[in-house]
Amino acid sequence: MLTSVLVCVVSLTLFWMAAFTLWWQMHAWRTPETLAATRFERPSGHGTLTFSLLVPARHEQAVLEHTVRRLLLSTHTRFEILVIVGHDDPGTAEVAERVAAAAPNRVRVITDTHAAKNKPKALNTALPHCLGEVVGVFDAEDQVHPALLSHVDHAFRSTGADVVQGGVQLINFHSNWYSLRNCLEYFFWFRSRLHLHALKGFIPLGGNTVFVRTDVLREAGGWDPECLAEDCDLGVRLSSRGKRVVVAYDAEMVTREETPGSLMSLLKQRTRWNQGFIQVYRKRDWLRLPTLGQRMLARYTLMTPFFQAFTGIVIPLNVLVTFLLHVPVHVAVLTFLPAVTAFITFVFEIVGLHDFGKQYGFRIRLVHYLKLIAGGPFYQFLLAGAAVRAVWREQRGRNEWELTRHVGAHLTREDVTS
Repeated sequence: MLTSVLVCVVSLTLFWMAAFTLWWQMHAWRTPETLAATRFERPSGHGTLTFSLLVPARHEQAVLEHTVRRLLLSTHTRFEILVIVGHDDPGTAEVAERVAAAAPNRVRVITDTHAAKNKPKALNTALPHCLGEVVGVFDAEDQVHPALLSHVDHAFRSTGADVVQGGVQLINFHSNWYSLRNCLEYFFWFRSRLHLHALKGFIPLGGNTVFVRTDVLREAGGWDPECLAEDCDLGVRLSSRGKRVVVAYDAEMVTREETPGSLMSLLKQRTRWNQGFIQVYRKRDWLRLPTLGQRMLARYTLMTPFFQAFTGIVIPLNVLVTFLLHVPVHVAVLTFLPAVTAFITFVFEIVGLHDFGKQYGFRIRLVHYLKLIAGGPFYQFLLAGAAVRAVWREQRGRNEWELTRHVGAHLTREDVTS
């Protein structure tokens, strides 16, 4: 009897978790009006805001020069670029100094002298040097559209926003079996899910292509130097202060990035993000959100690592119990409820992959759809493993920064040689 009750509770829990996640994931596609509202408006007039663009770079000599050169092509005329390099990273520093020398009126190099390096410490090192009215953050491998700053400028002026979050998209979907799912995951998150969060007044910001008014950022104390998800933490703190966040996604304007180059690199990246979410949850800033609905959304979102770890452990056990133990027929039927949401999710992902290809001009073949379906369980197993590892590391007090290295897999031959 107890086993049957336990199986029913677990099955219903998994079903509702999957259903909520799918519903939020589908937010942008619910109506044509909702989809249209997610895009940048066309800029009108000349940009009036000034931007300080921060580019933290650690062991990124392979991609940094291309990123800065792309930023220098911006059609907006009022910006500066601050490249932040570590004092113990001569290779990246050499590249940074070279690009700064080529554009001395636009590019400055800031040296991070912290003994233990991480991204938030690098960003905080540069914050006092920012001269612009808006601070923007980009990663060292980013491919940024020249017109992005003009669109962001218009978004600030037309909405009165304190923060503008632009889109980020992994591009190299063809590199390996998991890159396809990794790209689609970003597509759903920035194309749809973040818009829901902005609408509800609680948002875990993305790590780059995020723009914050400088006075708002300084008032908030910058980034948490010890948090492994400094972007999420900043979004939670600003949301709890009632700051207005606008999210805009346009396939032409997205910042293009590459997927992690190996499974181990992806595992470590997701571990870092999950552990960062746990840290933000434990800080409890989200409890200062004004409404119960916002706090419930925050709690559920920030507890995602626990849910992923739970599903990774429980689903195999649930299947074994169903087939190996004798349970009533109605209980056995209930155990297949999560499979219903999984099937609907697969259908939605297939449609999403088609839309991804259409948006970015990629030819999506049958083999890609087959890869998407076949790789689903393995990718979820990897995410669950990263979540379990994050919980374990947090409990052990291990919070060193595991760096994700980049090689420019998202760049075309023209990008590299131009």
